[in-house]
Amino acid sequence: MTDRVDAAALWPAPPELPPPAVMDQRWTDAIFLHWRIPEPVAARFMPAGVRPDLFDGTSWVGLIGFRMKEAGIGRGPGIPYLGSFNEVNVRLYSREPDGTRGVVFLSLDANRLPVVLAARAAEIPYVWSRISYRKPTSGRAPEGITGYSVSRFRQGAHSTFSVIPDLGTPVDDPLSIHLTARFGMHGKFRGRTIYIPNTHEPWPLYAAQLHDLQDDLVQSAGISVSGPPDSVLYSTGVRTRFGRPRLVRHRGKLPGA
Repeated sequence: MTDRVDAAALWPAPPELPPPAVMDQRWTDAIFLHWRIPEPVAARFMPAGVRPDLFDGTSWVGLIGFRMKEAGIGRGPGIPYLGSFNEVNVRLYSREPDGTRGVVFLSLDANRLPVVLAARAAEIPYVWSRISYRKPTSGRAPEGITGYSVSRFRQGAHSTFSVIPDLGTPVDDPLSIHLTARFGMHGKFRGRTIYIPNTHEPWPLYAAQLHDLQDDLVQSAGISVSGPPDSVLYSTGVRTRFGRPRLVRHRGKLPGA
C-alpha cells in the first residue's frame, strides 16, 4: 500500500475536464512495451505545433495492448458489444511549447469494425484486425502469462506479445511515469493539429518479464527497432474520461485562420 501511495505522489496531477465528458471507458490488462528511438525519427511523425517529448535525451516508441471495457458516450452506460473490445496501438510521445504532453498514435488495431470506421472518419488511424487476449492462467489476479495476438485483415501485419506480470513489484520510477502519465492525444483533423484530453487516476504499474515477442506493427508504422524492449510494464487498468478536442496553435497557422 505504501508503494502505491508513493507512486501516486510522483504522478503529475490529472487534468480536470470541463463538462460535459465526451466519453467514459475502462482500460484493463494493459501491457506496455517500449524502445528507445532517435529524436529525429520521432520528429517525422509529429503533427505541426508539437515536438517529441524526450526522456534521457531520446524519444520512445510504444507497443501497447489492453482491453477496452464499457466505453460509452458522455458518462452514460457502456455501449453493448461495441463498447468492449481488444486494442493494440503503436504510439510516440509529444509535447506542446506550453508543456502539454500527449501521445501521437501511429496505428490502433481493434476488432470492432464499426468502431474502426467511426474513428477513421475522425482521422484517427484505426485498423480492423483480429485480436485475441491471452488470459492469466489462474485465479482472478493476472498471474502467469498474459498477452495479445494481432492479425490484420488484408494488410498482413501481425503481432504476438506476452508478459509475466510481477504484482509484488509496483513500479514508480521516472521513466515509467513519463511513458504512462499521458492525458491526451495529438493528431490531425482536416489539416489542423488537435489535442483530445482525457483524465484518469495514476496507472497501477507493475514490473513484468517479457515472455514472447514477434511483432510487425512497429515496423509497419515506419519505425525500426531491434532487440527486446527497454521497458516492460503491466497494469491492471484504470477508468478514464475524454473531454472535448481543441485546436493546437502553431506558427504559420492559427485556429480560425
